[in-house]
Amino acid sequence: MEKIYLDNAATTQVRENVIAKMQDALSNFYGNPSSTHSFGRSARTAIESARKTIAKYLNAQASEIIFTSGGTEADNMILRSAVRDLGVETIITTKIEHHAVLHTVEDLQKEFGIKVEFVALDDFGNAKLSHLEALLKQDGSKKLVSLMHVNNEIGNTLDIDEVCQLCQEHQALFHSDTVQSIGHYPWNVQETPVNFMTAAAHKFHGPKGIGFAYIRKNSRLKPLIMGGSQERGFRAGTESFHNIVGLEAAFIAAYDNLEEEMAYVSGLKKYFLDSIQKEIPTATFNGHSGDMDKSTYTLVNLCLPIDPQKALMLLFHLDIKGIACSKGSACQSGSDAGSHVLNEILSEADLKKPSLRFSFSKYNTKKELDYVVEVLKEFVQE
Repeated sequence: MEKIYLDNAATTQVRENVIAKMQDALSNFYGNPSSTHSFGRSARTAIESARKTIAKYLNAQASEIIFTSGGTEADNMILRSAVRDLGVETIITTKIEHHAVLHTVEDLQKEFGIKVEFVALDDFGNAKLSHLEALLKQDGSKKLVSLMHVNNEIGNTLDIDEVCQLCQEHQALFHSDTVQSIGHYPWNVQETPVNFMTAAAHKFHGPKGIGFAYIRKNSRLKPLIMGGSQERGFRAGTESFHNIVGLEAAFIAAYDNLEEEMAYVSGLKKYFLDSIQKEIPTATFNGHSGDMDKSTYTLVNLCLPIDPQKALMLLFHLDIKGIACSKGSACQSGSDAGSHVLNEILSEADLKKPSLRFSFSKYNTKKELDYVVEVLKEFVQE
């Protein structure tokens, strides 16, 4: 049976050259990067090279890149440190952020008594920037805005430059969860002066368990994990050397091939949208995921005209047919509460219908999409 992987927003297939780099690191560079002998120095040199590589592509400084276990740790580290160390009293966010942000903010509210404000959303799930501006003007408290650049479920993209400008005008800090966009979009942190960003290698064909935080210089954040002096004292613990090397290789490949792969994956999404509209015209697209100009080119969130009882079998049916997709974020797949994102933007009637997230990569083909559309069409018409 053919196996088709369309859950790339959850995680991606690791590039072959990345695997080769990691195997070499595990075999030949096994010294502790903090050791002063030649084995350790070789590992340390490679880690600092990876840091400089990432900084170069982001137009950042190497000292602003802190390696973490992934996006969740980076989000937690930044938000918690901002409240604890920088005196942030108000966090402004939305109700459709990733739970790495939402749950952290909830916890900070309980622990530190901070004020939490939610930016209003339009019918498609976009943050209303006029409301954001009003919230920024509200009082004299120290504020941090946390808004994701690309929503991981519905693919909406934020006008991040405008948010940066608003935050600067009102002396607020700006943190953006960029896990779904780093590796997929070009970045220049000098032109887009965000204070904090986060990334995870496994979203752009790198290994799981490694990512980084971008923390603009002179931020005055202090470490959450205490111990040794790794990561310039900001994150203690022996570095995951082979994963850092893998992250660097995936990062280089993503950006050296960005234009070509962006065009290819965009073509796949456009083809999928056109095919769904032709073959299942009663289907709808959640958020702005059906709009090539207002959402990321990597995913589609599809609402199918199926009754609730029949919908219970949909994911199982697709799995039997060899199709991997998602009904929401992989991070909440064990929950029966449904998507917190869709709960905010869909009508009661549409919430009763099944919604699926299909996310694409360079490894997918139009032939695969033809098969998926045909399987969906048959299931809807049964």
